[in-house]
Amino acid sequence: MSEAEKTTQKQILAAAKAEFLTKGFRAASLRQIVKNAGVTTGAFYGYFSSKEAVYAALVEPHAAAVMGRFMQAQTEFAALPKAEQPRHMGQESAACIDWVIDYIYANYEEFKILICCSEGTPYEQFIHNMAEIEVEYTFRYMQVLRELGRPVQEPDKDLCHMIASGMFDGMFEIVRHDMPKERAQAFIAQLRDFYMAGWQKIMG
Repeated sequence: MSEAEKTTQKQILAAAKAEFLTKGFRAASLRQIVKNAGVTTGAFYGYFSSKEAVYAALVEPHAAAVMGRFMQAQTEFAALPKAEQPRHMGQESAACIDWVIDYIYANYEEFKILICCSEGTPYEQFIHNMAEIEVEYTFRYMQVLRELGRPVQEPDKDLCHMIASGMFDGMFEIVRHDMPKERAQAFIAQLRDFYMAGWQKIMG
């Protein structure tokens, strides 16, 4: 790609970002994106096949980065020797959440589009997908505790999904409310403590 082409692509992405931030994906106008980018519709289609494609170009690298780090934390914890897992409970997830917060504030506008402007795209399931993964690995951990001879009450799977969804929805409120990073870090630490105590209570 030539420098001129890179410049045009950046102009389109910048115009699309502003349009999505203002209106959300569903109400965003492809015609307005093209106009604000200062290109023709034909030129736009030389870079992106649709409004959906330019939205994905903005958010997919960041959705993939966060989901990848989240999965890394889950799989690394699950790979620990079973006898060590209770001692490590919460450590990997805390480090992951700290990383996610740093990542969000380093890529704030793109993450704002992902969390707040995704209605009408596959990315509106982003938080739901994280909750589903959390539930899956929570049940795996409860099975490990049973194998270690610890009495564990198994909560209803729907309840677990509600709890996990509430946790992630709460975590991403920092984006919805445009919280300064230091305030967000303090709130997330308290939120994490709250849910950790709740899980321990429910599992007995």
